[in-house]
Amino acid sequence: MGIAFAEEVAEAVATPVPTAAPVAAGAAEQLVETGAAAQDVWNTIANFATTTGIKIVIAIIILLITFKIINAIGKKLKAKVEKNEKLDKTLSKTLCYIVVVGLKVLVVVCLIGYLGIETSGISALIASLGVGVGLAVNGTLANFAGGALLLITRPFKIGDYISAQGSEGVVEDIRICNTKVITIDNKVVYLPNSALSSGTIVNYSEKDLRRVDLDFSVGGNDPDKVSATLLDACAKEKLVLKDPAPFARMTDYGAGRGVKVTLRAWCNSAEYWDAYFAILNDAQKAFDAAGIVVPFDQLDVHIKNN
Repeated sequence: MGIAFAEEVAEAVATPVPTAAPVAAGAAEQLVETGAAAQDVWNTIANFATTTGIKIVIAIIILLITFKIINAIGKKLKAKVEKNEKLDKTLSKTLCYIVVVGLKVLVVVCLIGYLGIETSGISALIASLGVGVGLAVNGTLANFAGGALLLITRPFKIGDYISAQGSEGVVEDIRICNTKVITIDNKVVYLPNSALSSGTIVNYSEKDLRRVDLDFSVGGNDPDKVSATLLDACAKEKLVLKDPAPFARMTDYGAGRGVKVTLRAWCNSAEYWDAYFAILNDAQKAFDAAGIVVPFDQLDVHIKNN
């Protein structure tokens, strides 16, 4: 029994004990592979940074610099256009805007080519997007086409006083899709170009002269005396033109107020409202001096006692 136990002990001692060497070797191989992968990633990043990355940085710097230069050129060009009275401000401002936008688009396309991106595919994509957007913004395209027609047909220009689409005022700007109008009480109205190009437009500034029409009820007064008084008042008013000569005659029988005398006097278009109010003021003073009484609506009440 002791001999058997000794033999078992000898076999246990003779059996090789597993060591940690294989485990350590596997871990070392994994570390080497991980390091190699990290090195590959780093090499890829470094290669991108030294090639494409530098190009992107250069493209961004060029983009910022060129955009600033283009904006400065646009401002100088716009300032020169506004100072030159011989040039048409409406068309000049629009052309300045188109030039600035066109130069910026050209710079972007060139930088895309510099980065190695195929521009033909981008052009096809832009064209396809343009078709889709065009279908979605049909009204906007109609306004764009209307703006082009307004610039070509020229029914009005910047600075003209117009009446259209239920609004009237001075045209401040003609944009791609709408026209900016400033009303007399300094409100801003944006009129769509499609409606302007196809609707009725009254341009009060296109002609140099305008006529002031005023009606006076002169019941109980001599119409000839009223006409002579109005003509005399117009002759003394500086804003009223002598040629064409003013006109004042009886034109109608008014209901309840006797006859009606109409005064028509011409003035410069830019001075229309000044002349309008000046003639009213002068007419009232002339009537008071001549003893002419303008009748007003009266209501007679009779009380009957039974």
